[in-house]
Amino acid sequence: MARHTGRLELTWTDKDRALLSTGDGKYDYTFTDHDDPRVREVRLLREVDRIEAPTPADRPNDLPEPTVDNLLITGDAMHALDALAKTPEWAAKYRGKVKLVYIDPPFNTGQAFTQYEDNIEHSIWLTMLRDRLRQIKPLLSKDGSVWVHLDHVEVHRCRSVMDEILGSDNFAAEVAWQKADSTRNDAKTLSVDHDTLLVYRASPEWSPNRLPRTAESDARFSSPDRDPRPWFDDNPTAPGAKTHQGMVYAIEHPMTGELVYPARGRCWWTQQSQILEIMNEYAPYELRDLGDVHKRAELCGVKPDDVRQNVMAVALSVPLAEARVCARERYDQGAWPQILLRSGGEGGLGRKAYVPNKGLVASTWWTNDLVGHNREAKAEVKAIFPNLNAFATPKPERLLERVIQIGSDPGDIVLDCFAGSGTTAAVAHKMGRRWVTSELIADTVEAFTKARLIRVLKGDDPGGVTTSSVRVAANGVSLPLDVDPKAAQQFQTTLGRVLGNPPAEGDDLEAPPLTLNPAKVLAGAVRDAQKRGELSLGADDIATLLTLLRQVGNDGALSEVDITKSVKTELNRRTRTRDAVTVKWHGGGGFTHLEVAPSMYEVDDEDGDVYLSPEAVNGVWSRSVAAQLKFTFTPDHPVFCGVRGRQRLVVVDGVADEIVVRTVVEQLGVKERAVVVAKVVLPEAQTLLTELSPGSRLRKAPRDLFPKRTVK
Repeated sequence: MARHTGRLELTWTDKDRALLSTGDGKYDYTFTDHDDPRVREVRLLREVDRIEAPTPADRPNDLPEPTVDNLLITGDAMHALDALAKTPEWAAKYRGKVKLVYIDPPFNTGQAFTQYEDNIEHSIWLTMLRDRLRQIKPLLSKDGSVWVHLDHVEVHRCRSVMDEILGSDNFAAEVAWQKADSTRNDAKTLSVDHDTLLVYRASPEWSPNRLPRTAESDARFSSPDRDPRPWFDDNPTAPGAKTHQGMVYAIEHPMTGELVYPARGRCWWTQQSQILEIMNEYAPYELRDLGDVHKRAELCGVKPDDVRQNVMAVALSVPLAEARVCARERYDQGAWPQILLRSGGEGGLGRKAYVPNKGLVASTWWTNDLVGHNREAKAEVKAIFPNLNAFATPKPERLLERVIQIGSDPGDIVLDCFAGSGTTAAVAHKMGRRWVTSELIADTVEAFTKARLIRVLKGDDPGGVTTSSVRVAANGVSLPLDVDPKAAQQFQTTLGRVLGNPPAEGDDLEAPPLTLNPAKVLAGAVRDAQKRGELSLGADDIATLLTLLRQVGNDGALSEVDITKSVKTELNRRTRTRDAVTVKWHGGGGFTHLEVAPSMYEVDDEDGDVYLSPEAVNGVWSRSVAAQLKFTFTPDHPVFCGVRGRQRLVVVDGVADEIVVRTVVEQLGVKERAVVVAKVVLPEAQTLLTELSPGSRLRKAPRDLFPKRTVK
């Protein structure tokens, strides 16, 4: 048999190279080698400031606690993610512990990368996406997920890249978000009304949360039999007759005596013992062999010899006439058994399906009435920053609320490495999640991201998901059975259009008013009351009254009374609803603002040689070397600035000579070894270190901190 090689993947210009940010706080990139020190360098994250706000005393106890362990990072996501995953201090907190990643990358490439040719433009975008996904992957918890938000420009390419990095078997869903609230009639082709969210899991351990049940989702459940638990009439059968042949048999109808079987290819939904118990509520039943092997074989789709034998029917154990009496009596009691007798008891069999205890499984179609739209998102940002307008496509807070609700729980870590206006972090904070967010452009952080998050902490952000609004019946109103508040609201809207609006333009036929003949209505009521014996009037008085009403009813002035306004008023009164607003966020919590520190290294663009930058001095350089070599930084130790197992790190901002070596070795404990990094290393120092502490090493910076191959 021929062997096949290769795999399905997307290729693009310079795919085998790395992407390096060359601009200062802007999308300006160049391709370089993966071993370029500027790519491999683990940058430091240095603190800018710490922001905290107290939790309001009147905050309800049933809300998630405001979180304080959050990070806002200014700088390229490339360096921010590397620092979180590779610096031991950060890795201990974030590597393998991020529950949810939502990224909204700059997918409008025509705006983000205007200075590049089209093929290079797409290559830069794809390489940037791939590299970020590679960095995100080790940060994910095993039960975590990645959500990438895209428009139609790159979504088809992005899925191929995500398959390659995260694994096609970890693809979870493709969500369509209805971002527009109206169709664009100026579109050159079709109006693009949705964005896409590609969802990938970290592993099969991911289990998405269910959504809370709503009045709309439960509208199909009712209780026509006065059952205290609402239900709907569901199918009493399930697929799988061929593999569940013991669940394919007849049930004798207690009213008609008909032998009811599941449809071909289907079986009863539950075990026979439960079926027998339920049917016994209507009348006495027993298990009986009907000799219906051929019928059962036909329904199971197998030959009679292959069908399971000795499967009994659930049959009446009393005569049908007696069973009918019992069943009718039980039916008239109400609160029927789980197996329904449809059509007033004479129809087929149904099954009561009650409101599930679990929430709703999220669908992949998110309408704008549920999660917001672009116009809503812009209004939210404008409400916070009324004099600024810097974001063309912000995302509504309700959209992020849905993502975070499905993909995380209170206390979990949410990551967004393209912060923008800070929507992800703001919503995550309001929902009691811990969060990490980074933004490349420093001006954006100061003007929008940080300012917005400070307002969230202070409880000074009333928009978005700070409050939730649910439509409920107005005070003093009891809505009709099976009419939920949203349906009542829609009814009032429709009623107003039907009874209140003028005719359409060009339509000469104005809708006639609602009228009635009050005398005829009253005469009918008198006759009905007379039949029931409820009138105290004598026969002569009743006859006189009916004669008068007949005369009044025939009077043209009173024969038709316009009741349109009265009907509309009364129907509106009975279906009045209101918005019940709940405040879900009151303020509190905190975050640390960090920034990506400058590089410790410079590369000669002509010959590729690596040099230490002016930043590489004193404690800053020691911390940087510790991060680069994955040592935990120990700034308080007099000699060692890092520890990794039994290894100790020494960074010398100068020359490593024999004096340095002897001092280091004297400080080493039993079985401890040293890694000494210095800007200058004397040959005799290396010889002495090998002699005094075998296994310890001297490294010259920057030469020995990176692979031999550098930029050439």
